[in-house]
Amino acid sequence: MSTPDPALGFDSLPFRGRARVGAAAPERPLAPASTPARTPAAWRIGFVAAAAWFALGLLTIYWPNQAVGFSDWAYTDEFGIAAITAGALLLAVALLGTRAGRVPHLLRPAGPWLVALPVLFAIWEIATAKLALLPTPFFAPPQSLVETYIDDWRRLGESLLHSARLLAHGFVLGALAGFLTGVTIGWSRIAGYWVHPVLRFLGPVPASALLPLAFFFFPSSYAAAVFLIALATGFPVAVLTWSGVAGVNRNYYDVARTMGASERFLVLRVAIPAALPQVFVGLFMGLGAAFSVLVTAEMMGVKAGLGFYLSWAQGWASYSNMYAALIVMAVLCSGLITLLFKVRDRVLSWQKGTVKW
Repeated sequence: MSTPDPALGFDSLPFRGRARVGAAAPERPLAPASTPARTPAAWRIGFVAAAAWFALGLLTIYWPNQAVGFSDWAYTDEFGIAAITAGALLLAVALLGTRAGRVPHLLRPAGPWLVALPVLFAIWEIATAKLALLPTPFFAPPQSLVETYIDDWRRLGESLLHSARLLAHGFVLGALAGFLTGVTIGWSRIAGYWVHPVLRFLGPVPASALLPLAFFFFPSSYAAAVFLIALATGFPVAVLTWSGVAGVNRNYYDVARTMGASERFLVLRVAIPAALPQVFVGLFMGLGAAFSVLVTAEMMGVKAGLGFYLSWAQGWASYSNMYAALIVMAVLCSGLITLLFKVRDRVLSWQKGTVKW
């Protein structure tokens, strides 16, 4: 056993726990000055998508159509050229990689859909225009939609504007009326006693069932349609707003009253903010109900809009026009719901992402 060295003041044995004073530090490998950035993997699915769109274009152009009656499907070559152009663009993005800017980053999540869409279009094209397996005029090939959008865009655009205006009037009025009703019956016991039973009794009745009465009592079909859309929107908004206001924790009110808050402050700054998550759920439900009533009202009485366009196209057996209008209607509905979600995430920033769309 060794003894401490009095000259050094520490144990002369090899020290294992920590470096000895004055001892040379062990050499460590130097870290590289900079680590090269990893090169992102090539967008393989982009090449597959480009090949699928190329194949769709070639199939559309070079496979002869099955003539229906005395006419052939118009815009067949244009549809094939559009598919080849889409394939060329996807191939360019896949080859350029990061040099294409943000485009690859935006397209990567949609990669499988970019492959599935041309496959679905090809199946649709073969089953209709190429082999005529599906009966006409109930089923038309994809180029018939192109023909509708090019030849009838003016009438379709006017119908879209009429529907958007009618939906905006009815939805805004219904949302305001439902919100005020829900806040009133949620805050006031007297109002809740008288209004809540009426809401429970008449609210579940479909608004479209009141269509004959609305057309009788209102001076115009447009006003009747606005009332029905507002009615369909207001019921879910009122019920969920009432539920949100009535479900606020009473401790919030007690704390606010302790600090001298007035009744107006309690309603505007405590009850309504706490009920906003339920209010937006009611708005989402009301928007869906408003769309169904919108189409019904336009088919039955309003002589304009997408619903009227659908009824007109069905009456003339122009099913390609009907499908084109349905696609426009789906884009409109989906776009409005997406916009409403954006507003919700902005207003309820602390709950962003809790509800998905």
